Amino acid sequence: MSVEIATSAIRTQNFRKTLGRLDIIFLSIAAIISIDTVAQIAAGGGAQAFTWTLVIGIAFLFPYALVVAELGSAFHEEGGPFVWVRLAFGKLAASISTMFYWITNPLWMGGSLVFISAATWNAYISPLPDGSPLDLLFKIAFIWIAIATAIVGLQYGKHIVAAGGIVKVALLAIFVVTVVLYAIQHGVHGYAVGDFSPTMGGFLAVTPVILFAVVGFEAPNGAAEEMRDPQKDIPRAVASSGLISILCYLVPIFAILAVLPADKVQGATGLLDAFKEVFTVYGAAAQPLMVVAGILFVFVVLTQASAWMIASDRVQAAAGADGAFFRYFGTFSKRFGTPVRMNMLSGIIATVFCVAATLLLKGGTAAVFTVVLTVAISTLLLSYLVIFPTVIALRRKYPDVPRPFRIPGGTAGLWICTVVIYAWVVLGAWVAVFPGTLESLFGLPYKFMDVWGVDRGTFETFTIGTLVVIGLLAIVGYLYERRRPGYVAQAGSPDTAEPVETLLAAQPQEA
Repeated sequence: MSVEIATSAIRTQNFRKTLGRLDIIFLSIAAIISIDTVAQIAAGGGAQAFTWTLVIGIAFLFPYALVVAELGSAFHEEGGPFVWVRLAFGKLAASISTMFYWITNPLWMGGSLVFISAATWNAYISPLPDGSPLDLLFKIAFIWIAIATAIVGLQYGKHIVAAGGIVKVALLAIFVVTVVLYAIQHGVHGYAVGDFSPTMGGFLAVTPVILFAVVGFEAPNGAAEEMRDPQKDIPRAVASSGLISILCYLVPIFAILAVLPADKVQGATGLLDAFKEVFTVYGAAAQPLMVVAGILFVFVVLTQASAWMIASDRVQAAAGADGAFFRYFGTFSKRFGTPVRMNMLSGIIATVFCVAATLLLKGGTAAVFTVVLTVAISTLLLSYLVIFPTVIALRRKYPDVPRPFRIPGGTAGLWICTVVIYAWVVLGAWVAVFPGTLESLFGLPYKFMDVWGVDRGTFETFTIGTLVVIGLLAIVGYLYERRRPGYVAQAGSPDTAEPVETLLAAQPQEA
């Protein structure tokens, strides 16, 4: 017995079973390990960044993995997080949470990812003056190559994403090995041991970006019906990718902090700066090696964008197919087996955002990177405020649905894991949307203009205004489809009083 969204048009579309366990692991690694945020974490918290990454890895990442393993293996329908919220809290809640979950990614790709890639290309590969026609061409090409990878179908796109995941881990491993060689030859120039001691100020500075960096276990569930055996593969893939991911944050962050002087750790360029510093151990080969490292870094960031487009576009397409968003975007291509219309919408949003940021903020790569990353952190963490409680609601509403993996510890274990990760996300979302407020509460110094370059009023107007617009877009899509002829409310949801039994599974039909 399984649970389906019987009223959703997505149930009648063709899905190709192309994802095996290794594919899911690589997709998870590509999504979870945000190589662009490694240096941002180090820059934001200094030596404490390592300490707090370790704490969050244990106190957040572990219970989060348990929650997703249960949800993903039990409720394995296409659309993942949309399905979970839909069944737990109804269509409107799913519409809003899914919108925040999805829109994070075109904004992130069109802002942070293309800007850091262009800056890397300009610094280490070939001149690419900021704001020039060549710079714009590079950024637009980056976006649409990522979108093309999402469009071509998982049977092809999964290999590109897997290559990106392998290169990402290999690149970080080479960096760490080189750091060891550098330390043997030159010693270290970074922080003293005592600087790693945790403080409240350091905690508040880095918590949002660390949480943003380590989330993504649920991303492959966007393509759940394209997995060969999600019941068995999801829990094992979560465990494997989680262990690899936390190591790929902890070790490079420690290495950056050990190698670079404190005043040289910069968010947008810190990782490649650290590569340049340690590659001096290779003598004359250092320069060509940096070119190779730069190319591989851009490729990794590109596949990172592709992984999230593959996942989040499917989540939003499921919302469209079910009438929680415009149904036009809920169609999967018969040729490619992918939500091409959603993919194209993501590409258009990312392109518009990228071009506007490039033209309006010439010479402000670091500023664009930081501000867009903060907006992306806000939208993504807010979506988890609705997604995480579904594990409790679905245990209560659908106790008889088979759960190949259950959170250990019975009801107590379920509540402990959910409350802990929820508390983390509440904290991270608050600090991202209202920076400096908790510092003031605890009597810590916080100079807003020095940190953000704008006053608090401007920052809050931009951030909260963006969140309101996104929320309104979700509600407009929901209300538009609700008013259309043929609207059907979801059985067992707040929209209707129909019995839960009508949800029990019909097999998807041929489109």
